[in-house]
Amino acid sequence: VAHNGNLTNGLTLRRELVKSGAMMQSTTDTEVILHLVARSRRSRFIERYIDALREIEGAYALVSLTNKKLVGARDPRGIRPLVLGELDGCPILTSETCALDIIGARFIRDIEPGEVIVFDESGQDIHKPFPPIAPRPCIFEYIYFSRPDSIVHGRSVYEVRKAFGAQLARESHVPIDVVVPVPDSGVPAAVGYSQHSGVPFELGIIRNHYVGRTFIQPTQAIRESGVRMKHSANRAAIEGKRIILIDDSLVRGTTSKKIVRMMRDAGAKEVHFRLASPPILYPDYYGIDLPDRGGLLAATHSLEEMREIIGADSLAFLSIDGMYRAMGEPGRDPANPKFSDHCFTGAYPTHLTDQTQTEQQPRQLSLLAEAS
Repeated sequence: VAHNGNLTNGLTLRRELVKSGAMMQSTTDTEVILHLVARSRRSRFIERYIDALREIEGAYALVSLTNKKLVGARDPRGIRPLVLGELDGCPILTSETCALDIIGARFIRDIEPGEVIVFDESGQDIHKPFPPIAPRPCIFEYIYFSRPDSIVHGRSVYEVRKAFGAQLARESHVPIDVVVPVPDSGVPAAVGYSQHSGVPFELGIIRNHYVGRTFIQPTQAIRESGVRMKHSANRAAIEGKRIILIDDSLVRGTTSKKIVRMMRDAGAKEVHFRLASPPILYPDYYGIDLPDRGGLLAATHSLEEMREIIGADSLAFLSIDGMYRAMGEPGRDPANPKFSDHCFTGAYPTHLTDQTQTEQQPRQLSLLAEAS
C-alpha cells in the first residue's frame, strides 16, 4: 500500500486492533489499513478493502497492489489528489500529473473523491461506496505541496501560484525597485506579482538545490543550519535597491528571518516581505508536517510582532478571500467552502478523532511513540 495523506483516527484504530490481538510491525498509520482488510469477514478482496475504508477517517490517496489487482482509492472529501494515467495500455495511478509526464504516460482523468478503482486481467471496475458529499480538496496543494508543472483538479499549479502573486500585488503593493522570489516555491507567485505590478523580477536569492526542505526538519537547530546552506544572496541584483521578497507561506519564521537579514547584509536598501497565502493559524492533520499552534508564528503573534521578528520593513499576507478569487471563485463561502483551508480558518473537513481523545496525544509522530 502506498499512502499520500494522514489518518485522523489512525492511532485510535491502532489501539483497538492491538487490543484485539493484532501485531503491528511498523510505526505508520498505513499499516492500520492492512489490518482492517485482514480483519474483515467479507469473502471478496474488494469488499474487505472497502470495509477497511469505511472505518478510516482523514485524508488518503491510496494505491494498493495484490498478486492480481491494482487498486486506487481516494477519501470522500478528495483532500489529497489521485490521478489515472496510461502507458502502453497499462493503467498508472499517481498523486500528480508531473509523474506521468516524467515517464511519458498519458493523463486520463482525476480519480473522484470517494472513488475506488480496481484493475485486473478482466479490465477495470469502479466502486463508489460512500454517500456523495461536497469535495474539499486541500488548497495547500496549490500553495506549496504540488509541483508547479502539475495539473491538480484541472488547474495548472504554476498558473494558480502566479494568480496568487498577482492578487497579492493588488492587495498590498508598496513602492519598490525589484521583486525577489524566495526560491523555489516563491518563484511563480513572484512572477505574477511582477507582471501585475510592472516591477522588474530579479533572482536576488540563489538556492542550493542539494539541500532539502527546511520547514519539515525535526529540530530548530537543523532548520537554521539548513537555511544557511540552502540560500545565498545575489548582491548584484539587490544592492542599494528597495526589494520585495515573495514566499509561498510562513510557518515558524525561521527561513524568513534569515533571508531578510541576508538581504540587508547584501546591501538591500529596504526589505519588504509578502506571503502568497493567508497566515497559517492552525496545525494540519492530513499529511503536511505543520507544528502545533504554539509553533506557528502567525498563531501566536500579531502582524506587527511578526514583522519585527523577521526584521522586514513591511509584512503582508494574501487575504483568504483574495486566495479564493485567485482560484476563480468570488470569495470564500463560509457555509460551503470549495477547498479545505483548515490551516487558515480552523475549519477541518473531517473528524479529528485522535485529537479529541481524553488522554493527551502527541501529534504526527504519535504512532512512533506508541511503538516505543
